[in-house]
Amino acid sequence: MVQKRELVVRGLMAAEWVGMAYLLFTLVFMACVWSRLPNITDMLVLRGGYIVATLAAMFVYRRYPSRWTLFLRVLVQMVFLSWWYPDTYELNRVLPNLDHVFAQWEQTLFGCQPSLLFSQKVPYGWFSELMCLGYVSYFPLMLITYLYYFFCRYQEFQMAAFVMLGSFFAYYVVFVLLPVTGPQFYYLAVGTEKIAAGIFPNMGDWFLTHSERMAAPGWTEGFFYHLLDITHDAGERPTAAFPSSHVGVTTVVMLLALRTRSKGLIFTILPFYVAMCFSTVYIYAHYTIDAIAGLATGCCLYFVLVNRIIRR
Repeated sequence: MVQKRELVVRGLMAAEWVGMAYLLFTLVFMACVWSRLPNITDMLVLRGGYIVATLAAMFVYRRYPSRWTLFLRVLVQMVFLSWWYPDTYELNRVLPNLDHVFAQWEQTLFGCQPSLLFSQKVPYGWFSELMCLGYVSYFPLMLITYLYYFFCRYQEFQMAAFVMLGSFFAYYVVFVLLPVTGPQFYYLAVGTEKIAAGIFPNMGDWFLTHSERMAAPGWTEGFFYHLLDITHDAGERPTAAFPSSHVGVTTVVMLLALRTRSKGLIFTILPFYVAMCFSTVYIYAHYTIDAIAGLATGCCLYFVLVNRIIRR
């Protein structure tokens, strides 16, 4: 019965369609700002590689239809997520930076900059390690959920893949159109003295040519602190602050875990999810309003995308 259902998937999966839709969106955007893009050749090569890899995985599945070749197709999409992320910076840095607007909103709502003060109020090494662990658990949490659906709820595996990947690409669209770098880049560019004094200048096109970031706060000798530093050095860019996709996507993951009603999966995900929600602010990655918006949009995306796939 499972084999017959797999043979029906002759074209692109829903998860692959959202990736192709995002590809088309970025090509249209690139056409509009073509002369201002500094790395246009590399960006086109990325898109060509994505198309080839997606079609190659689909061909392998068509030639050898099975659970594992279907899993390969989803895995290809997951791998490219880490490539699409820095690409948002290549696109949105041609637009005026908006951090001064979001930092001012933060100040108006809370009367301070929580991201600047959080680590000062809780300076303990063990708490720093907990926050760093929460943040670097991002992709492992998704992988755990994917694997659970693949092995334990295979009939809903494609649905879970579509919901998670659809959420990612929805956030990437926002990141392209809304250039907000977050505290770790904006605070450094402005200076923490000015930020603490409530001065939030418009940086204009500063981040078109600058990508320096503040070091994360906390226990610098900690294992997870070093792991966080490595991941930031490898892929972090001054982009993708609002809303927090770390909070948003892990909210989607948490809701997918709750959908399974598996206590083992739920209580595995839950502590990391809670740590994630706080860590994004603690390590200067996001303003508090980014984390709140990530929570709200994550819930909305989950219910919209799940209902969409159920109707299909």
